[in-house]
Amino acid sequence: MSQKKKTICSAVGFLCIAAVIVCAGELVPRTSMFRTVLQLGAIYALLAMSMNLCNGFTGLFSLGQAGFMTLGAYTYAIFTIPTAARPGVYYLYGVADWLADLHLPIIAALLAAGALFAALIGAPVLKLKSDYLAIATLGFAEVVRIVVASSPLNRITNGSLGLTKIPGFSSYYGIFIVAAVCITLIVLIINSSYGRAFKAIRDDEIAAEAMGIDLAKHKQMSFIISSFFAGVSGALFAMFATTVQAKVFTSAMTYEILLIVVIGGIGSVSGSCIASFLYIACSEWWLRFLDRETYIGSFKVPLLRSGFRMVVFSVVIMIIVLFFSKGIMGEKELSWKGIGGLFQKRKKAAPAAEKED
Repeated sequence: MSQKKKTICSAVGFLCIAAVIVCAGELVPRTSMFRTVLQLGAIYALLAMSMNLCNGFTGLFSLGQAGFMTLGAYTYAIFTIPTAARPGVYYLYGVADWLADLHLPIIAALLAAGALFAALIGAPVLKLKSDYLAIATLGFAEVVRIVVASSPLNRITNGSLGLTKIPGFSSYYGIFIVAAVCITLIVLIINSSYGRAFKAIRDDEIAAEAMGIDLAKHKQMSFIISSFFAGVSGALFAMFATTVQAKVFTSAMTYEILLIVVIGGIGSVSGSCIASFLYIACSEWWLRFLDRETYIGSFKVPLLRSGFRMVVFSVVIMIIVLFFSKGIMGEKELSWKGIGGLFQKRKKAAPAAEKED
């Protein structure tokens, strides 16, 4: 079987597994944590993939995901809140006149959420490199968060009160479909000629430029695509929460996404997706019992109290980083080879001596 057919079989197989897991969420109550973890995990998987495209596949150390997520969430909310509900949402500041009757369909609002400001920010920022780029993009994210909640924009963003009554898909599967389509598009980009150029820039900029790759063009393209999908994930987050406030999109959220990318494996598609669901499941579900005071008879179990969950979670993350220095997946990607082999190493170029033989 050719490599292309194996790749297609792998993709179909794992899509079937993902479809079964997602459908299982339909069978549990709407308030079930299993359902919440699936939906939030899908949003974080898209966000992690957007960061991985820029950081892992292109080598641009960007920390501005929270900023683009903020812009995406607010753009989607502003354009989709039902017109009749807006006076109740903007009851304190009053809705801007031009905004009162402005309304877009969900899909159009998702596209607008992703596209806003990505190219505008990318042009000047990408003149910087390495740590300076990280600091600049992190500063951009903080500036966006503060400006969005500032008083001059109250009639648009509703200030610190945030926006509520945000509509979403009528179907439970809507978020999963959008996330799956976006991740598929990212994978197609990575495997295209543009993706190969991104990897060449990551490995050696001088060699890439000598091969005729336009560094500025491809860096900006990677940054814009990454920012676009970060905006879409912000819109999905607003849709999931049905409310959006600037204080949610702090720099800590960017660090969470970076942590997911590192744990899954920098430059690994399947690693980012797996780590996203594991991170959400551990932080929001499996370790919740550690925050509850527990008694065995009259004996109080020590340490179990509010906040202890995050201590244990941090220790777990440290263990993973120590023993899996390249992340859970490392240099591997999931492949559909049956129970006997779940992992397959990426192909490496054969040594020159072997080629001569």
